[in-house]
Amino acid sequence: MTATYDLIVIGTGPGGYVCAIRAAQLGLKVAVVEKRATHGGTCLNVGCIPSKALLHASELFEEAGHGFAGMGINVSPTLDLPKMLAFKDEGVKGNVAGVEFLLKKNKVDVHFGIGRVLAAGSVQVATSSGEIKILETKSIVIATGSDVALLPGVEVDEKQVVSSTGALTIGVVPQRMLVIGAGVIGLELGSVWRRLGAEVTVVEFLDRILPGMDSDVAKSFQRILAKQGMTFKLGSKVTALKKDASGCTVTVEPAAGGASETVFADVVLVCIGRVPYTEGLGLEQAGVTLDNKQRIEVDGHFMTNVPGIYAIGDVIAGPMLAHKAEDEGVAVAEILAGHAGHVNYDVIPNVIYTAPEVATVGKSEDELKMAGIAYNVGKFPFMANGRAKVNRTTDGFVKVLADAATDRVLGVHIIGPHAGEMIGECSVIMEFGGSAEDLARTCHAHPTLTEAIKEAAMAVDKRALHM
Repeated sequence: MTATYDLIVIGTGPGGYVCAIRAAQLGLKVAVVEKRATHGGTCLNVGCIPSKALLHASELFEEAGHGFAGMGINVSPTLDLPKMLAFKDEGVKGNVAGVEFLLKKNKVDVHFGIGRVLAAGSVQVATSSGEIKILETKSIVIATGSDVALLPGVEVDEKQVVSSTGALTIGVVPQRMLVIGAGVIGLELGSVWRRLGAEVTVVEFLDRILPGMDSDVAKSFQRILAKQGMTFKLGSKVTALKKDASGCTVTVEPAAGGASETVFADVVLVCIGRVPYTEGLGLEQAGVTLDNKQRIEVDGHFMTNVPGIYAIGDVIAGPMLAHKAEDEGVAVAEILAGHAGHVNYDVIPNVIYTAPEVATVGKSEDELKMAGIAYNVGKFPFMANGRAKVNRTTDGFVKVLADAATDRVLGVHIIGPHAGEMIGECSVIMEFGGSAEDLARTCHAHPTLTEAIKEAAMAVDKRALHM
């Protein structure tokens, strides 16, 4: 069976399906190849969407149990975990159905099966029934995403030792959970199970949480999480793990060497990062170049060294974020249709959906110092924000970093309620090359949490009004 397309996209995660839709909007004949039974990739099926459902539900559960009484609402919540997991699954089902509808609406042909690049212009699809289809196309976009990174010597069984996928389906709240890795995913999922009743210990090889994030933010965030009940073992590594019917016995040693200790856990969550999904795609045979991290090398227009083969998202360099992949998907679709697609990598926000949330965009203080860039800092605590005070959500702050010479905003970092929503205006002003003064002079509604952004921008010029 042979079909001819302008574009075939392998993978229908956020980058892939958005790329296909945008290309179809621009008049290209498009097909997608998806190995799962549903669209949406890791993000919609076993990542962003289900984890946010559990984060939301567990936050409400904890608020009902500990925060409502102070507002005159007297309740004693009980946990129905199967129903909470069903709530999560319902949200996933709705989202993946939405993607299916959008692909159909935009007349994108869907081929379910394992895609493999035979050469530029040719894709093989192996279906679950054993059928082999060969599709012909002018261009191929590889958007196969990433997979969980495994810790050598630690077998993930998705029951006692779980990845981020298994952590979404734990049937009984563990009494003790050990999280290996203090990155975004580990802290998010660890916070879910802590709120639901688990004693959570986080082991991190480095001497800090959130590697790569502004160190001021990371230190403050760790204090908040510790106050909430998380325990941290930083500068530590797991050297052995044994399982039996009673749980997991984990040996933890200082990363720099020293005496080991034993930690017991009912469930161990391994969250040490993600790796690009590039195996089995026929890339080597097609002549596509990979880097030393098995990422696909592309040029400024997302094209590999093989003309006609492109790549986006987690399989290329850059942050492994769904919205980064989406922007790249739109850009490459527009380039293939003869337009000018572009992604501004200096203005890609990053959000941690804990409570409080953490959101950042642009450069951190650490990066600016390392680059030798002179900058000014404006910082404003939510403790001094009227809305945060009355809502009893005063943990955290907003920090604005501006160029010392031009006042251009170089980065914004927020720990606080709804930080993920508030970072949007900061991204917009940076996209337009705005200054801290522009942000400070913009009228913000009162009383809102976003006033903290305005105050932090004013603090760059040492003229904050409410502290």
